[in-house]
Amino acid sequence: MYGEANWSLRPGRAEDVEPVAELRAVVMRDDLVRLGRYDEHRVRQRLRDGFSPAYTSVIEVGGAFAGCVTLRPYEEGEGFWLEHFYLAPEAQGRGLGTAVLRELLDRTDGHGVPVRLVVLQGSAARRLYEREGFRYETEDPVDVLMVRPPTARPRPAAGR
Repeated sequence: MYGEANWSLRPGRAEDVEPVAELRAVVMRDDLVRLGRYDEHRVRQRLRDGFSPAYTSVIEVGGAFAGCVTLRPYEEGEGFWLEHFYLAPEAQGRGLGTAVLRELLDRTDGHGVPVRLVVLQGSAARRLYEREGFRYETEDPVDVLMVRPPTARPRPAAGR
């Protein structure tokens, strides 16, 4: 588990776009290949085209880049989109994703609005989202749209 001193979120910066695009290519490769959708250039370019430092947080472990997440508002106060949530392979499976997600959901719950995200069909990340209250909304052959209503229920400490 990642203890409170081990990880932090820092505001995204324009110069983060290339490390984040590269991380996206690494972590999404297997799922995109499985779905027949992997394109070496497109996987990076889609991130570059939609990168928003203002809504992106860089996840650092011990001061080193370990991932990123974007949380942006949509539809004039109607909720948030959780996007570009990527952890470096060496940071996966150790509770970091859960801790980061819980911190972000604690923030959004204060607004009393839902959070939506898209996860690739068959992605292992879907289990994390379901554990944290996201539910199926719609799908297509590649993506599953999930939504989590706001909650006021007490949550276990997120490790921060």
